Amino acid sequence: MLNALEVFTTVVVGLMVGVEFSVAFVINPIFNALPEDSGQLGRAHGGRMLGAVMPVWYIGSLVLAAVWAVAGWGQDGAGLVVTAGALLIVSVIMSILLLVPINNRGKTWTPENRPADWKDQMKRWDRYHYVRVAVIIAAFTLLVAART
Repeated sequence: MLNALEVFTTVVVGLMVGVEFSVAFVINPIFNALPEDSGQLGRAHGGRMLGAVMPVWYIGSLVLAAVWAVAGWGQDGAGLVVTAGALLIVSVIMSILLLVPINNRGKTWTPENRPADWKDQMKRWDRYHYVRVAVIIAAFTLLVAART
C-alpha cells in the first residue's frame, strides 16, 4: 500500500510541476507575445481557470507527501519526503502571500478596467512564479529520489 501511495504522490506532484513549468516557460511567453490586449485577456482567463484548480492540487500534494512521510517514517528516504513536504509548504505559503493576491486582481482585469501598471504586476507574478517552480521541482526531485 505504501508503494502505491509513493507512486501516486510522485505522479500528482510531477503533473503539478509540469503544469506550472509550462505556465512559466510556454503559456505566459506565448501570451506576452500576442498583440494588443490578447495576452492580458489570456492571462485573466488562465488565472480564473487555474486559480480554481491549483489550490486543491497544491494542498492535495502537500497532504499526500505528509501521509507518505508518516506512513514511511523510519524507512529509507523518509527524510527526503519530509524535506519535500517542507518545500511544498513553502510553495503554498509563497502562493498565498505573493502570487494569489496578484492573480486575484489580474483575473478580473479587462482592457477597460486594468490598472496602468498591469504589465509590472504580471512581471512581478512571473518572477515569483519562477521561484515557486524551482521550489516544486526541488520537492518533486526529492520525492523521486526517496523512491529509489
